[in-house]
Amino acid sequence: MSQVEESIEVNAPVGAAYNQWTQFESFPQFMEGVERIEQRTQTLTHWKTKIAGVEREFDAEITEQIPDERVAWTSVGGEAKQAGVVTFHYIDDNTTKIMLQLDYDPDGLAETVGDKLGFVKRQATGDLKRFKQFIESRGTETGSWRGTV
Repeated sequence: MSQVEESIEVNAPVGAAYNQWTQFESFPQFMEGVERIEQRTQTLTHWKTKIAGVEREFDAEITEQIPDERVAWTSVGGEAKQAGVVTFHYIDDNTTKIMLQLDYDPDGLAETVGDKLGFVKRQATGDLKRFKQFIESRGTETGSWRGTV
């Protein structure tokens, strides 16, 4: 099992940053390699990814969701094995620190080599930067889900 920990500060209130993160179907707009996400239930999402030519489909179960604080998930079934948590930290009224922790299990030689070369860490860093650009350029979130899991 490998682990990535990354963080970024965004110029958005904590509520707006959290709300946008709950809009899983918008992830392909800022996550490289994510082709589609379908929200199947309040806690189940279906992912289709294509990274470095490798296609994967899997479901992810939201295991914890606390408004303005955290979203945690784990993959269930499918071709990817991962779990993670994103936390949202108030800096000031217009600044939020977002922290990502991701545990994943590389599958096969290509993914293991990519992991050793830091591919997933660079991917996570890039995705957080694109999220920052996405939320800051919009000025507001595209929607929200304020439920607790």
